[in-house]
Amino acid sequence: MIKKYFLAFIFLFSSLNINAQQALDSLDLSKTFLIGVTTTPPFVMQENGEYTGLSIDSWELVNEGLDLDYEYKEYATLKALLNGIENREVDFSINPVTVTNSRMQRMDFSQPYFISHTGVAKRSESQIFNYLGNLFSWNFISAILILLAVIFIFGFLVWIFERKKNVEEFGGGSRGILQGFWWSAVTMTTVGYGDKSPKTIGGRVIALVWMFMAIIIISSLTAGIASSLTVQSMNDEINSVQDLSKFDVSSVESSSAQELLDLYNIDHTTVLDEKEGIDLLENREIKLFVYDEPILRYEIKQSGLEGEIEILPKTLKMDYYGYSFPRNSPLLKKIDPVLIGVMKTMEWNSIMSEYE
Repeated sequence: MIKKYFLAFIFLFSSLNINAQQALDSLDLSKTFLIGVTTTPPFVMQENGEYTGLSIDSWELVNEGLDLDYEYKEYATLKALLNGIENREVDFSINPVTVTNSRMQRMDFSQPYFISHTGVAKRSESQIFNYLGNLFSWNFISAILILLAVIFIFGFLVWIFERKKNVEEFGGGSRGILQGFWWSAVTMTTVGYGDKSPKTIGGRVIALVWMFMAIIIISSLTAGIASSLTVQSMNDEINSVQDLSKFDVSSVESSSAQELLDLYNIDHTTVLDEKEGIDLLENREIKLFVYDEPILRYEIKQSGLEGEIEILPKTLKMDYYGYSFPRNSPLLKKIDPVLIGVMKTMEWNSIMSEYE
């Protein structure tokens, strides 16, 4: 029985290899191949009607060993490009497409030709404006209001006991209440001017309780006020993908960055490309823009926004860019070995250094 299963497995494996080889042998290398692209600087760009960029350079090196006829078919968005590959509108794409589990269900990928990261872009923070913003924040104002309320309560309690027997210092009516407030404030802050002091037993008991409580209260409230005034950088607040949920986030539609946000259920908006996302950041319409780090850096530099927009040092995940093919495309086995060989050459390393 085991022998029969083994023979069946060998037969099936041989059939798959034969079918793959037949598909490769039947591949017409004399035809003109369609390569899908969408503008993604610095990987795919157009200058004077010609395509340039890191991905274009990689393909030209690969094609030196293949000598295929080809032409580019441009798509307006990444989503349209991915749909075009899946629907076999093109033979393959050399765009920087990140290999993900969901995409591997839709298409095939070559060996990676570039390793990247998913980055987070934000507007550069002004320490002075952040400090002033925190100074007038609700956290700070509420801490001050609580402090004033506690001071008033103990000042009022002392006034209750002192208003009749210590009229000179605490008096009566609203003026006496204000005098009690003054005494409570100077006692809590340990200033102790000595211009007012309780004379009654009840007043002194309240004063004694207040002195000990003030030590604890003032420490807690001081810590709260200090915390509300502390300028906390966004760099310190974002330590994981889940932390993005506290901000207004956007990403490019159908990108691997959007897949990551969907995976962690992070509410976000989408844009068509990185340029639109950077514009939203510049106009303060969003707080964070999540996308491929090298593409973000290039767009920020080209837009002259280095002083206004920065990329957080902490990245969200590692990305692997590969050529993308329709499922079971025989071209993959033809191109992959050549691509791997190109990645090991000095010429490729020289091209890579130009884009760093």
